[in-house]
Amino acid sequence: MSLISQNVPFVNKAKKAKGENVDEPLNLQASEDAEHEKESEVDISRIKKRKKARKEQDEKLALEQEREMKKLENFLFGSLYSPLEFGKEEEEAQDGIDGGTDFFFDRSGNDILSVYEEDAEALEKSKEKEESKLRKPVWADEEEERTKVNIGKVNRLRKLRKEEDESLISGPEYVARLRAQHAKLNPGTEWAQLDSRTAGGGYYDDESSDEENGAVLARTYNDVDELLRTNEDLVVKSSVKLLPGLLEFSRLIDANAREPSNGPINSVQFHRNAQLLLAAGLDRRLRFFQIDGRRNAKIQSIFLDDCPIRKASFLPDGSQVILSGRRNFFYSFDLVQAKVDKIGPLVGREEKSLEVFEVSPDSSTIAFVGNEGYILLVSTKSKEMIGTLKMNGTVRSLAFTDDGRQLLSFGGDGQVYHWDMRTRSCFHKAADEGCINGTSLCTSPNGALFAAGSNSGIVNVYNRDEFLGGKRKPIKTVENLTTKVDFLKFNNDAQILAICSSMKKNSLKLVHVPSFTVFSNWPPPNMSLHYPRCLDFSPGGGFMAIGNAAGKVLLYKLHHYSHA
Repeated sequence: MSLISQNVPFVNKAKKAKGENVDEPLNLQASEDAEHEKESEVDISRIKKRKKARKEQDEKLALEQEREMKKLENFLFGSLYSPLEFGKEEEEAQDGIDGGTDFFFDRSGNDILSVYEEDAEALEKSKEKEESKLRKPVWADEEEERTKVNIGKVNRLRKLRKEEDESLISGPEYVARLRAQHAKLNPGTEWAQLDSRTAGGGYYDDESSDEENGAVLARTYNDVDELLRTNEDLVVKSSVKLLPGLLEFSRLIDANAREPSNGPINSVQFHRNAQLLLAAGLDRRLRFFQIDGRRNAKIQSIFLDDCPIRKASFLPDGSQVILSGRRNFFYSFDLVQAKVDKIGPLVGREEKSLEVFEVSPDSSTIAFVGNEGYILLVSTKSKEMIGTLKMNGTVRSLAFTDDGRQLLSFGGDGQVYHWDMRTRSCFHKAADEGCINGTSLCTSPNGALFAAGSNSGIVNVYNRDEFLGGKRKPIKTVENLTTKVDFLKFNNDAQILAICSSMKKNSLKLVHVPSFTVFSNWPPPNMSLHYPRCLDFSPGGGFMAIGNAAGKVLLYKLHHYSHA
């Protein structure tokens, strides 16, 4: 054994005796490396968590900013689901150009200018003067100063641009432009301002602004309190007549686009508030839509499992809907209580179908078409039969006069009957000229005219007073339909008469009543009405809804009328 090998154990023993570890350098290096790896892994996980938290915070902040922008737009701009306001075709046309899907216009308009371009300069000039007069905001949003809005990305905000290539603007600038547009769309009512009266006690001397809008304020009231307390008509509307020849209209999104029907539409009708539309058909569903011309949101749907709906109608007071089909019973839907009641069969009657009926204008009576020339009168309150009327021939169509005191009936013998609803007796009967079998009947809202259609496609329009006086000659005979006339309807001011036949495609004509000529551009040549089955005009005349056999309710805006 060598000296070196002998001394090694001695040295190790000496180190152990002093308390030193021989393997210490190797173990320390390994532990330090492990600790470094653990620290690096912890740091990486912390960085990832921080990035993820920042990303989530940024997304949350972006969503909150978007919500605040929508709230601000709705507050300044009005509810997006509010009914369409007429008289603003330029702004709507701009939206239609940007979006490209909501509207179809059949006429070419003038060049559309940005609302802000027209008002921005005047607003900026008068801003300093009016700052002292305007109310100061209760609070100021600091986020608004840091917010950037891209008005070039959203279609309906492009009209706010000053320049064509402008995109990002600041929050305060965005608010200012929205305010300018809101002021343009909703001008102030001058006569309602207390400080608008002149020294002489009048409201203003210059009447040109009112006359341009077709209304003149009554001048007999010198005191505002007196004016507000009266219930007399304060506005005299101008008598603007609808011109013959071409009808100005726009195609809007379908009224039932949110939920089309699975079967033919047999009834469409506007509620008296002009915002609610019912649509009913053979799929046994009654649907309600809120009509604004843009979205036409669905409100409610009711399913009747034992009655394909042939007709549905609001009571004129707007409280109920009467529904009927080829059944010996009918339904009543209460709009207030959302309750459906099944009524019938009627006591003492053997009718198998109550599908044709009319409701009196005072909402007191429902007149059903019965068998063998009978007309069944039912009370809307008790839902019980209160009387009957009897024609010589079969009954095909009914129509109440505007005051509800008289009922007109028409049918298989070609005779038009006038009934007194107070005595329930026929006081006049005369033949419709050239008619063998009558199929449809309607009266004008003012009660002056009535129209009668036959199975040959002929529609005769009569002056009711002259007809009752013995003059049997119609004012006009419309011969534009070649198949059975199924539906007739006057609009709210009796300037348009719609005549319809469901047996032929596009067989719907609109007659200009003052001249008794058919509008040459209706139906539109580039659109298909399919097989039209029913039609209704909104109370103000601005909307026209058409139900067809394809389950769609086509919606049109008539530009001559400024209100829905």
